[in-house]
Amino acid sequence: MPTINPHINFNGNAEEAFRFYKSVFGGDYVKVIHFKDLAGPEFPVAEHEAHKLMHIALQIGPNVLTGNDVPEILGRTNENENRSKISISTESREEADKLFNGLSAGGQIEMPIEDSPWSTYFGMFRDKYGIEWIVEYDPKTNVKN
Repeated sequence: MPTINPHINFNGNAEEAFRFYKSVFGGDYVKVIHFKDLAGPEFPVAEHEAHKLMHIALQIGPNVLTGNDVPEILGRTNENENRSKISISTESREEADKLFNGLSAGGQIEMPIEDSPWSTYFGMFRDKYGIEWIVEYDPKTNVKN
């Protein structure tokens, strides 16, 4: 079965955002490439973009969250557009609370985390970087025998 790993575009603050995500999820960086790392005659990089990220990957359990900064020549990423949400399924209510509270700090809560009408523990928010998240715990899928 394929693995789906979300990729997020940023306007120059990808490194800051990924430090924040690492502080909440833990995990290790699998790869970090700045534009300056690839600079050369065939790939000129403007001085003001040299420190931006061409690619970053954070291993979170079996998943990888990836991202990059969009070079100015390609225009700005609309941070308030209706992006697809990143959905996190947790193994407990406590884990759901920890991730929801950590990731939503400084962001906008769209739906507080609480028991939902469809029998899960569910919440939605946009983090301080404009990324939309869903955090959900389903006790039916996490029954211990």
